[in-house]
Amino acid sequence: MLTQQVRARVVIRGKVQGVFFRAETQHEALRCGIYGWVKNRRDGTVEAVFEGDETAVNTMLTWCWKGSPHSRVEQVDIQWEPCTGEFRRFDILY
Repeated sequence: MLTQQVRARVVIRGKVQGVFFRAETQHEALRCGIYGWVKNRRDGTVEAVFEGDETAVNTMLTWCWKGSPHSRVEQVDIQWEPCTGEFRRFDILY
């Protein structure tokens, strides 16, 4: 049975920079089979694009509320976008 492929762009707010949030996000995305990227933004937030199986992306979105061990997530903004299939891996952008 084929599952729907989806894409979510998220912005995570709180204590999410300087706490290995990007590395942990990449680790979790690879574990879930998610493609896309994660990066720090100048305003202190973290932005990510997750693309993949709908169940896996929803698992990733739930994980974003927990984050890395030393992070303190206050808000996760989710924007659903059309799935493009453009990614072949999950990267940390600098």
